[in-house]
Amino acid sequence: MILQALVKEYENLAQKGLVSKPGWSQAKVSYAIDLNADGSIKVIYSLQTEDQRGKKIVMVPALLYVPEMVTRSSGVAANFLCDNAKYMLGIDTDGTNDRVKDCFQAAKEKHIALLKDVDNPMAKAICSFFETWNPENAKDNGCVQDKWEELNEGGNLIFCMGMDYAQDDSDIKAAWENSIEANGEEQTGICLVTGERTEIARIHRGIKGVPGAQSSGAALVSFNAPAFESYGKEQSYNAPVGKYAEFAYTTALNYLLSKRENTFSLGDSMIVFWAETGEKKCEDLFCISINPQEDNQEQLQKVFDNLKAMRPIDLDDITIDLTQQFYILCLAPNAARLSVRFFYQNSFGTILKNIEAHYKRMDVVRPSWANDRKFLGIYRMLQETVNMKPKEKKPVANMAASVLQAVLSGNRYPASLYTDTLIRIRSEQGNVTYGRAAIIKAFLIKNYQWKEGEECMGLNESSNETPYILGRLFSVLESIQKDANPGVNTTIRDRYFNSACATPASVFPVLIKLKNSHIKKLEREIGGGSKIYYEKLLTELMEKINAFPQRLSLEEQGKFMLGYYHQTQKKYEKREDK
Repeated sequence: MILQALVKEYENLAQKGLVSKPGWSQAKVSYAIDLNADGSIKVIYSLQTEDQRGKKIVMVPALLYVPEMVTRSSGVAANFLCDNAKYMLGIDTDGTNDRVKDCFQAAKEKHIALLKDVDNPMAKAICSFFETWNPENAKDNGCVQDKWEELNEGGNLIFCMGMDYAQDDSDIKAAWENSIEANGEEQTGICLVTGERTEIARIHRGIKGVPGAQSSGAALVSFNAPAFESYGKEQSYNAPVGKYAEFAYTTALNYLLSKRENTFSLGDSMIVFWAETGEKKCEDLFCISINPQEDNQEQLQKVFDNLKAMRPIDLDDITIDLTQQFYILCLAPNAARLSVRFFYQNSFGTILKNIEAHYKRMDVVRPSWANDRKFLGIYRMLQETVNMKPKEKKPVANMAASVLQAVLSGNRYPASLYTDTLIRIRSEQGNVTYGRAAIIKAFLIKNYQWKEGEECMGLNESSNETPYILGRLFSVLESIQKDANPGVNTTIRDRYFNSACATPASVFPVLIKLKNSHIKKLEREIGGGSKIYYEKLLTELMEKINAFPQRLSLEEQGKFMLGYYHQTQKKYEKREDK
């Protein structure tokens, strides 16, 4: 399904002229070698341009269509008309050596073999260059010497004469395409993607743009050991994909990964998404809904309101087609290969409904400083499970991808999301932030079918669930201590929260005794009004508790924390501390 969807996306992109045709590829090119008619180097000039990346200005190579580049993992294999300095000039940082000489020799043989019969000034100049160029004397050439360090940084080089690139020359293009047809492989079979009998690709091109994977490209389909092969089929013949389908899916995926508007990172994973029709506004809306910012919360609310009311949804006056298929692919690095964490496809309308339902489950009363953050995006949600002290502030890799998949599909959340949130609260002595409260509420509703929480955004005073009431009771006891001792550094939350949450029977009797002394001090220093208010509230809560439980399960601990958060926020409804 993944490859079929990508092949279809390639065909859509090809119709718009955004990707190369078979036999060609898009490459990042840093320099052009301008040749004289006799093959000597006239000048080497940069093709890089300045680009603003955040606060920095960086030099970005030009994206050009060049003859299809080979997949190199080891050994020597030359590209045609576009390659690095080792192959094109036979040089390395330290000059030249036996391996670099082999690289240049491979490029020389390939270019001469393809261009020797082309009666064309450009082709003759390239052949003359390879026949006369001596890598050992490269430093004697002023053009090379001036750019020695830049040329050896690994960027690609091409040939040109003036402003005419070699790969754009019609005679050279014809020679390249004829060579592709002549070099067909004999093995044919039924392509798993198209269902047609065709020539099968032996090796699949690398996929670039996944952080942590090999920068030269990692394989999505690959077999490198007999244990992975079957029926005597070696390499990618073990999963027969036609040469056209292989070119199409790798080209489409590399194109999507190169576009920041079609990707975002989550943990160690790279998320790639695209709409069936290629509608950019549809993809923009998905990105907004997954990672909303403070300045588009109202826009997203309008989208969800229209979705519930079954009204048309538009973005910048462009109506979104909710019936079209939408695809989300989650990739993670795995040495020289890529791991597919998940692949999900559905109608765009269904995906939006699942995201809206997730945000509804996550809706909790928030501090006043967070009132403009109604929709807590996936990234910020996952940050609530992370220890912010270490340098690496990333959520658990598998958990992050599983959470996103659950949100998109409307399935149950992974258990690790809930347990990691509880662990963070306990490790921070009861620091229940609004994000953590939202996660607990959503998890209890979805995974434990907690019907009572569905309509409970804030404090539920009618709830009779013991864990929830215990959480409220703990919050009230903490408030009494704080009011009786203004400016106190360490409260009962710091010392008793974890044990009160796990084993209430062993802690609450102690807290009730402490409360008595705090109440007396409160009455003595502030007055009887606060005492009456708190005693009335305590009485209401204690009447709902038959006995303090010996232990609370994980589900009950979540309700305890939610009760604590709701009661604490109720206290600060009118005077909110940031």
